[in-house]
Amino acid sequence: MGRPSRRSSTPWQLGVPGALGALLLVVPLLGLLVRAPWAGLPRLLATSEVRDALWLSLLSATAATLVSIVLGVPLAWLLARSRLPGLRLLRALVTLPLVLPPVVGGVALLLVLGRTGLVGQYLDLWFGLTLPFTTAAVVVAETFVAMPFLVIAVEGALRSADQGYDEAAATLGAGRGTVFRRVTLPLIRPALVSGAVLCWARALGEFGATVTFAGNLQGTTRTMPLAVYLAMETDPEAAVALSLLLLAVSVVVLVGLRGRLVGSST
Repeated sequence: MGRPSRRSSTPWQLGVPGALGALLLVVPLLGLLVRAPWAGLPRLLATSEVRDALWLSLLSATAATLVSIVLGVPLAWLLARSRLPGLRLLRALVTLPLVLPPVVGGVALLLVLGRTGLVGQYLDLWFGLTLPFTTAAVVVAETFVAMPFLVIAVEGALRSADQGYDEAAATLGAGRGTVFRRVTLPLIRPALVSGAVLCWARALGEFGATVTFAGNLQGTTRTMPLAVYLAMETDPEAAVALSLLLLAVSVVVLVGLRGRLVGSST
C-alpha cells in the first residue's frame, strides 16, 4: 500500500471562508497596485515633502528600535527569568499597547510627558525639556507601541532556551553579565532579530500615537503614515504613491522574516 498523502483535500466548509478571508486581505492591496499612478510615480516621490517624511520615518523607526532593544531585552529577561512579585500584572501592562488603540496611547503619553503632565512638568521645570511636538516625541510614541513586539519575542525565546548552558557557564566561573552576553544572547539571537525587525516595522507604520503626541509638522514630526493621511485630503495620487512606498518596505520586512515567524512549508 502506498503511503497516505500528507496533504488531504480541503473541505469546502474551510476552503470557502478561507478563500473569502484571503480575498479580503489581498484584493485591497491589488487595488492599490492597479490604481497606482505609475507614470507619475517618480515625480510624486521626488518632492521635498516625501523625502522629509521618508527620512524622518526611517530615522525615528530605527531610533525607536534601538531604544526598544536597550530597554526591552532586560525587561523580557525580568519577565521570563526573575521571580519578582506581580510579574503577571507587569506582563499584562507591558503587552497592553498591542491591543490599546494607538490614539489612546498618544493621549496617555501626552498626559504623562506633556508640558503639564505628571512627569513632563518636572522635565520642563528642572531641565527645560519639552517633548510633545518634537522629533523625540515621535521616537517615544513609536517606542511605546512597538517595544511590546520585541519583548514578547525575546521573552518567549528566553523561556524556551535551555538554562543548562547558563548554569554550566556560571559553574565555570563566568559572572552573570558574562553569561548573559556570551551565552544567553547568542541562544536568543534569532528571536531578538525577528523581534527587532517587527518592532521596526511597527514603528515605521505608527500613526495614532504619533499624531496625538507629536503632531504633524513637516520635517519635524510628519512621518510617512501622517503624510499619507494628509495627502488623501489634497492629492490622492500622492497618497497612493506614498502607500506604495510603505507597502514595498513592508514586503521587504516580510521577506526578511521568512521562516522565522512560521515554520517553512514542505
